[in-house]
Order: sequence, then structure tokens, then C-alpha cells
Amino acid sequence: MLASLALIASAVAAADDAATDVTRQSREDAWWTGPLLAPNASTFPQGHALVETYVFDVNSNGQFDPSGHHEPASGGHELGSLTYLIYGLTDRVSVGLLPRFFYDEPAGAPNSSSPGVGDLGAQVQVGLTSFHEGSLVPATAVVLGETFPTGHYDALANPADGFGAGVYSTSLSWYSQDYLWLANGRILRVRLDLTYAISSSASLRDQSVYGTPVGFRGHAHPGDSFTADAAAEYSVTRNWVLATDLVWVHNSSTRVAGANIMTSGPEASVSLESGSSEYFAVAPAVEYNFSSRVGVIFGARIFVAGRSTGSSVTTAAAINMVF
Repeated sequence: MLASLALIASAVAAADDAATDVTRQSREDAWWTGPLLAPNASTFPQGHALVETYVFDVNSNGQFDPSGHHEPASGGHELGSLTYLIYGLTDRVSVGLLPRFFYDEPAGAPNSSSPGVGDLGAQVQVGLTSFHEGSLVPATAVVLGETFPTGHYDALANPADGFGAGVYSTSLSWYSQDYLWLANGRILRVRLDLTYAISSSASLRDQSVYGTPVGFRGHAHPGDSFTADAAAEYSVTRNWVLATDLVWVHNSSTRVAGANIMTSGPEASVSLESGSSEYFAVAPAVEYNFSSRVGVIFGARIFVAGRSTGSSVTTAAAINMVF
């Protein structure tokens, strides 16, 4: 997959394969913000920090059925922000917090009462290998992440005020990053990130983000998830970069079980199973880097295939600052 990305970027760059005297771009001449989705495998030097804030608009546009057929539909919007706050404890170990905020504008239903806090993420990243020019070994790292249920998710007067999942979610990731020099001497930076996540159960009361009604008492058990993200960035100039992500996500079935205390008899029992789902998305983007420490990125994540899942186009922008 990464080799294909390299060939595509080479063609876009119109490299002159016949040239025999090509100036090889130095890594110091290439400034990066990072692609829209795939995080960095390189840890920060001790005492340095990263602040990267994303703002986004998730525009729902339909549904993929279990056979993968897409049914278009006009949907609502979910506005939000996600910030990476990363600090280098040592040259190989960094820690971070990921606060989230949301505001929903669902189609055919009331908007959120106000912007709200989503679930809080935290992570520890440990560098395994570093990139060295001329070596075949890329930069690699493992990341242990934890998501804490800080967002409202049940006992909702307005379903659009649900911004969390109500569960503790633990993820283990493997990140990698490498640099490739194309035929025209320009650099293509590539990443491959793999993540597996498991979640605890959530106690539910009344209306919730899991679709339960008023009077419900029970639990939700979200399924495990796996994400694979292959990304590439092409250094057009020192300041300008073209980027893209190819991301595949598989979610195991979520179970909801309990009872509706407002209903008597066998009908009071509730047992729901969502079934597994998956999607494939692309996320093209453009970066502009003011310096090696400050840059911005603009792009969109676009669902192109899926099964048993909603589809959307998410436009996003971010500013990246290293201190």
C-alpha cells in the first residue's frame, strides 16, 4: 500500500525520470504538519511539547447497509474540536492528553442545548526505533491509550447532548514512519499506524447515546475495534505539502441489555445487538508550514465504502505548534 502511495505521489509531482543530475532534497528543507489522521511515530525530545488543535464538521450523508450498498440521505452536522497536548518526558517517552468538545445539529431533531465536553483521552508513547538516513529501519513506537468517560451519555433530556460513550476504552497502537526520496529528489514521508481498542461496559439510565428510551435501565457493552491507517505526505516545497490518509476501521458488535421499567410483562426486557461494522475512508489534505515548528492543515475525511455503518464527509482544519 505504501509503495502504491509513493508511485502516485511521484506521478503527481511530474518527476523527470530521465534526469541524471537531480538535487536530493534534505530533510532540513522539508517542513511538516502531519497528515490529517495518522499520528507521528517519532517521540519528542525531552522537555519539548506539541499542541495541535483540530476543528471539524461531520456532515452525515447516508448509510451503508450490511451488504455494502450506500443509501444516500441528507443528515445533520456534528461540530467539534480535538486537541493533542503532548510532552516529551525523555527522548523516547512522551505523554499526552486529548480533550474533546462537541455540538450536534441532527437532522429533524433539536440541536444540542450547548457545546459540551466529550470523553477525555490520555496516552503514553514509547519510541522503539529512530529513523536514520540510509537505514532500512523506520521510526517506530508503541502507544498505550486510555479514554475516560467524561462526556454525558445517558439520562439525557435531549439526545443531542450526548457527547460521550460512558466507557473506559483502552487502546494499544503501533506507529511507524519512514522517508522516501522520489525520482525528482523530493521527499515522501510515509506512516503506517495500527490500533486495537477494547472497552468496559456502561451503565445506562433512560435516554442514551445507545438509543435507549426513557425508563430504560441496563448496560451497554461496546465491541472491540481495529484501525489501520496508511498515510503519505509529499513535500512540494519547503512550506507546502500534499497529504493523504487511507484508513480502514472495523468495529465488533455492541450489545445493549436491560429492561424498561415503564413497561410490564415480557415486553419490558430489552436485548439489542448492533452487529459488526466497518468502513474505508480517504482523507486528502493540504499543509502550509510557516516554519519547522508551526504549520496548518486543511482537508476532509470521506467515507468511500462500508458495511452496517453511517457515512459522512468530515471537513477539518488544524494548527500544529511545537515548543
